[in-house]
Amino acid sequence: MIIQDFIPQPYPKSIKNGSFTWSSPSNIALVKYWGKKQDQIPENPSISFTLNNCKTTTSLSFSELESDSGYSFEVFLDGEKKDDFKPKIETFFKRVEAYLPFLKDYQFKIETVNTFPHSSGIASSASGMSALALCLMSIEKELIGDISQEDFIQKASFLARLGSGSACRSLEGDLVLWGKHVDIEGSSDLFGVKYPYEVHQDFQNYQDTILLVDKGEKQVSSTVGHNLMHGHPFAAERFKQANTNLSAMVSILKDGDLDAFVALVESEALTLHAMMMTSMPYFILMKPNTLEIINKIWAFRRLSGSKVCFTLDAGANVHVLYPEREKSVVMEFIQNELVAFCQKGQYINDKIGFGAKQS
Repeated sequence: MIIQDFIPQPYPKSIKNGSFTWSSPSNIALVKYWGKKQDQIPENPSISFTLNNCKTTTSLSFSELESDSGYSFEVFLDGEKKDDFKPKIETFFKRVEAYLPFLKDYQFKIETVNTFPHSSGIASSASGMSALALCLMSIEKELIGDISQEDFIQKASFLARLGSGSACRSLEGDLVLWGKHVDIEGSSDLFGVKYPYEVHQDFQNYQDTILLVDKGEKQVSSTVGHNLMHGHPFAAERFKQANTNLSAMVSILKDGDLDAFVALVESEALTLHAMMMTSMPYFILMKPNTLEIINKIWAFRRLSGSKVCFTLDAGANVHVLYPEREKSVVMEFIQNELVAFCQKGQYINDKIGFGAKQS
């Protein structure tokens, strides 16, 4: 697929008003994407687990406008009007208008609800933008009259990427790849694809308990963070490392090598934060309790032989990853030793999910 393939022919049908609702999950990258080119193209490929419980539900209501007066929309989060979200949505609309030419024909009401704290490092932009992209594609499906499920999801992923890069990995599951990679057939910089190769049963129904170390606003936005990779002294080597790690991950997922999985995933998490600490300006997004949790996980793994590990997004919260068969023992460890380091003792139990759903 090339970009021009996503520009539609004139719509054969019309629709005056309606409403669509989609729920779309967040995702957690195992091999991280950090740094992007123009038009939300990643500097390196990434692969993520799709989550199940951390999701955004978005309802998009629309009614026909009598005249073209630019983009017309309102945004609500948890029932509250959020005008501070409007600039991001408007930027998104500008980026996707060539692919959704009906955007200026309607007045939109965007109502969204998260099952997790907004802007706390659980990729709310990924779930939010993917849910919105799916609602917009549902309108286009009505205008076209017929579109295959594969084409529907692929274009929704393409659109979601233009709102938030990692959003293109939230539409399907349980493992999604984004970014062109020589070892993975069908991979693309333009949209996410379901991981196409064999996955060992040990990775089925993998668990993710998210420890909420800091529920506040992120210290630095993802957009600013990605831009700091331009001119970063270690950027070129980092992009090579990500490609190498993704090649290694193909073998790990096939063979069920949990020790190699633990080492690669934790290294990727720490590398992400190392890139932020060595950029200019520089940021430390981990908190003291983040480091306490990491050290506790390492100690527990040494003593117990568990395959539990951690990963991080661009924030202080810790994703604790572990095989389903270890659920009871790891949850006991979390409750006894890690909850004390969470803000107000809060955490979210999640697991691998299988993508977005229409309701």
